[in-house]
Amino acid sequence: MPRIPYRKEDDPEIGALVDAIRARRKGRLLNLDRMLIHSPPFAQGWNALLGAVRRNLDLSPRVRELAILAVARLNRADYEWNHHAPEFLAAGGSRQQFDALGDPERAAGNENLFDEKERAALALTIAMTRAVEVEGATLERARAAFGDHKLVELVGTIAAYNMVSRFLVALGVDEKGE
Repeated sequence: MPRIPYRKEDDPEIGALVDAIRARRKGRLLNLDRMLIHSPPFAQGWNALLGAVRRNLDLSPRVRELAILAVARLNRADYEWNHHAPEFLAAGGSRQQFDALGDPERAAGNENLFDEKERAALALTIAMTRAVEVEGATLERARAAFGDHKLVELVGTIAAYNMVSRFLVALGVDEKGE
C-alpha cells in the first residue's frame, strides 16, 4: 500500500514528462513512475539515469540484472524483485540461479551456479548494499573480473538500484493497478 497516493498521470502540466516515461517503458507507466511524477524534475532525472543504466552500458545485461536482484532481495524490495525477475531470465540467467538469488550471500559462494565474474559481482553488491564501504579485496576481485570500465558501470548500477529499492520501500510503492 503506498504511503502517499500516486499522482494522476493525466495532468496536462506533466504530459510531456509522462510521454517520455511511457516511451522508455514501451507505452507502460508503472506505479513507481506515478510516485516519481509528484516531482517532475526528479522524475525526469530518474528517467534519464535509469534509462542509461538499462540501455546504454557495456556491462552485460545478465550481470546487471543479477546485481539488481541481489539489491532487491537484500533491501526487501519485493516490487523491484518482481519487476526484474523476468529481465534476469530474459538476459540468460537460469531459473536455478534466480532461485538461488533469494539468498544473495549464499549465492555469492555457489561455484556450481555462478561463475567467478558473477560471484565477484554478488560480493561487491552485498558489500555496497550492506556496508556501503567496500573492502579492498572485494573491490580488487571485481576489478580483476570486469576491468575498470565495466567495474565503474557495475558500481553505478548497484548504487542506482540501491536508490531505487530505498525509494520503493520508503514510499510503499506496490504493484496493484499496474
